[in-house]
Amino acid sequence: MIPHLSRLVLLVAPLLPLATSAGKTCPSQTYAACQRKTSDPLSGCPEGTLYVSQNDTRADFQSIQAAISSIPNNTDAYTILIAPGIYTEQLNVTRQGPLTLLGQSNRPGRKEAYSDVFGHNTTDRAHANEVQVYWNAANHDKVFPDNVYTGVLTVGPTLNATLTGSGPTGFAVPDDTPFGCSDFRAYNIDFRNEEFPYSNGPAHALGVSRANAGFYSCGFYSWQDTIYIGKLGNAYFHDAIVAGQTDFLYGFGTFYIANSTLSLRSCGGGITAWKGTNTTFVNKYGVYIADSQVLAANSSIAPLIQDKCSLGRPWNALHRSVFMNTYFDPSILPAGYTQWSGQPNGNIGVNTTMAVYDVYGPGYDTAAEEASNITIVFDQQQVAPFLRPEDVFMTEKGDQPNTAWIDLGRSFRSSIHKS
Repeated sequence: MIPHLSRLVLLVAPLLPLATSAGKTCPSQTYAACQRKTSDPLSGCPEGTLYVSQNDTRADFQSIQAAISSIPNNTDAYTILIAPGIYTEQLNVTRQGPLTLLGQSNRPGRKEAYSDVFGHNTTDRAHANEVQVYWNAANHDKVFPDNVYTGVLTVGPTLNATLTGSGPTGFAVPDDTPFGCSDFRAYNIDFRNEEFPYSNGPAHALGVSRANAGFYSCGFYSWQDTIYIGKLGNAYFHDAIVAGQTDFLYGFGTFYIANSTLSLRSCGGGITAWKGTNTTFVNKYGVYIADSQVLAANSSIAPLIQDKCSLGRPWNALHRSVFMNTYFDPSILPAGYTQWSGQPNGNIGVNTTMAVYDVYGPGYDTAAEEASNITIVFDQQQVAPFLRPEDVFMTEKGDQPNTAWIDLGRSFRSSIHKS
């Protein structure tokens, strides 16, 4: 599996200025000219872009992983353009250099948001990207030696680096493990793990460990453990949709989600289930959801999960998650967060941070959250260390800032419009 894959690379394009129009989420337009569907698919693309298509005879490859595996083991920058279609394959990125995956789409050029944050809409197939990557596998009854084997896309330098392990400390990654991809990016691609239409064991749509990875106008669909950000993993989402039921944002690393939709397919465990890691430096490991929305996935499930979905539960006492300036629909449990049942003190300690700041909508109950003695309602001073990507992302040695790998060719923070 992962150990046998080739190593990869990415093109670092110039970043566009931030959008300033309030009340609108704009997708990244950095690669809009390359992504648009034209008679010449590589028109507007960076020189040397590889083209993947299942039916276009001009394509370099018919599978995405074949294109990834073809890239030389060097430090050159590579871009892969993917034609519309359903690709059934597992993707693994192991090299330390940068790599960009582009789904063909006219949306970026038309400035069409994928997650539709401002419409407060449910997330159905109408939002689907034209490039869909499927790999259906769930670690039900431990049929796999580790959850990583279920993943649709895994970004990490070695197999050991990406293993989740078990228990509150997970797999003990060897200290001499190198850092992986310095700058991985994906645009307008959906990653789907639909092995079961309900939670039936961990089923990753994405895993990122010991790497920097940014995703723009992408979708991630599963039921349990949809997104895993492993040790020393850094992941940034903008204009994304993440769908799940149980603990569908989990891990040890640092994860920042902006201007996106969390889609509740049902309720189980919590939305977030972070573990946290002790280090020799003060870290910012955790999951941060900003300027986003949390919604029932469709009108059928909405009445069944009203007031039932926990914001999260602590996988260990170093759990840290913060929802900031985010809309809650009626699905959210009035008390907000919950303990981890069956564990001493519910896995809650002096370093456990399960917080909200400036959230709003019918699913937010200030009095119930404050009375829970579990959910922390942050004030401006308390939230300040976690507000922006530059506040939380660190290098593997704890240095800041570590944001050069994030594409800023889109709106940020000032774009949110409460309604």
